[in-house]
Amino acid sequence: MEQKEALAKLAELQKKLYAYQAADSALYLDGTTVAPKDTAEGRGVALGILAGERHKLFSAPEVGRLLDFLWERKDELDQLRCRQVEELRRSYAQLTRIPADEYMEYAVLTNEASDVWHRAKERDDFELFRPVLEKLVAFNVKFAGYYDSTKLPYDALLNEYERGVDMAYLDQFFSTLRGRIVPLLRAVMEKEQPDDSFLRRRYPAESQRKFSDYLMEVLGLDRAHCGIGETEHPYTLEFNNKDVRITTHYHEEDVGNSMYSVIHEGGHAKYELGICDEVQYTCLAGGVSMGVHESQSRFYENLIGRSLPFIRAIFPKMKEFFPEQLSDVTAEQFYRAVNKVQPSLIRTEADELTYCLHVMVRYEIEKQLIGGTLAVADVPAAWNRLYKEYLGIEVPDDRSGCLQDSHWSGGAFGYFPSYALGSAYGAQMLKNMEGEMDVWGPVSRGDLSGVSGWLGEKVHQFGGLLEPADVVKNACGEFDPAVFAEYLEKKYADLYGL
Repeated sequence: MEQKEALAKLAELQKKLYAYQAADSALYLDGTTVAPKDTAEGRGVALGILAGERHKLFSAPEVGRLLDFLWERKDELDQLRCRQVEELRRSYAQLTRIPADEYMEYAVLTNEASDVWHRAKERDDFELFRPVLEKLVAFNVKFAGYYDSTKLPYDALLNEYERGVDMAYLDQFFSTLRGRIVPLLRAVMEKEQPDDSFLRRRYPAESQRKFSDYLMEVLGLDRAHCGIGETEHPYTLEFNNKDVRITTHYHEEDVGNSMYSVIHEGGHAKYELGICDEVQYTCLAGGVSMGVHESQSRFYENLIGRSLPFIRAIFPKMKEFFPEQLSDVTAEQFYRAVNKVQPSLIRTEADELTYCLHVMVRYEIEKQLIGGTLAVADVPAAWNRLYKEYLGIEVPDDRSGCLQDSHWSGGAFGYFPSYALGSAYGAQMLKNMEGEMDVWGPVSRGDLSGVSGWLGEKVHQFGGLLEPADVVKNACGEFDPAVFAEYLEKKYADLYGL
């Protein structure tokens, strides 16, 4: 086989894999947005067949021979194709260890689990979800052995979301944060809290939809290439860098909820839309890791979206959308309200200071579930105990406790630590950005082009062309979680007069 022919086969293979992923994504998007409630069974049949066909396509012996042929000639390949072959060989080795029937069965299970989770959360019924969660845990323990049998199961799963990260690394990372956040939280809670009652006035969903359109405009999201829908749990889904979807959920009694989910998911979308054309329809399209992806969503949500310059810039327009609700509120009052520290039940509604404590709860439970030291039936009790220990609050029900997140229903064990890593990466990116350019002058005028340009150059454009650690180093330098702790200490010292 000639190299030119091999490269043509490589491109064709990746486009076919993209087609299966696009079909899978379209079914998921439909199922979580506009599909009627009791329609999961049919999607499950389709998803199972798609998973089987994808497995058959990618695990074929001729694919292995193609990848080996190109890898033997890697010195003759450009960086783009060399990296594609490297990533595909890693995925091929992993996938060919998973039996096809198990791969298909798991695709059907996650589709069913999503539907069951929605119903369980709606009814506040963990027992409804428990049998499915038990199956998901068992599958992930088994799959972890397929991924890398030399690692502990949870380490192998963590590596799927943030390559190079393991429990030893995260234990130290979270220990550093906990040692700085908990004393800061205690000091803040002794201070007088700002009034945030105006956030819970009635904000009509239709007005919030128009406000979401405005926020997407400020973020610089091209609506010709980025749509917005409504779901129980907000998420971002990318088809390619010309077609990205974000979702939100409107709570009429809480304007900040959707506002910051739109900015958060908008950050994910900025990343996907900014990836270079050269990697589209290949295995290098999409964000390089969950930690890096979360650094972008939480950068826009917190470091920019909850800053005083940003809020001053958008507040006059916000008052046009909600004239009655905000008639007696200033930009400074709004800034203090959306940065109010208040240990709470819901991760997605958590303030910036306590957010990582929510992640730590999930990390500890996942470690034990996958490690076999916690039974699924005992998850609610463990969850409630850790919330009391870490955040000092009682959990009244499972709907606002262990059923609040969609991640486990999708089999995403090992994802949650990425949120905390992303927050820490983002703080160090901001520090470096401030050293290179005027960040806050343009932001105070509602101009995020400079911020987005810097992130585009340092992070977005590469997609998976670089390793996660290289992208982090490119934007952060030598990563140090203490930078994030220092950012939090300075911000909340200023807010609360510490």
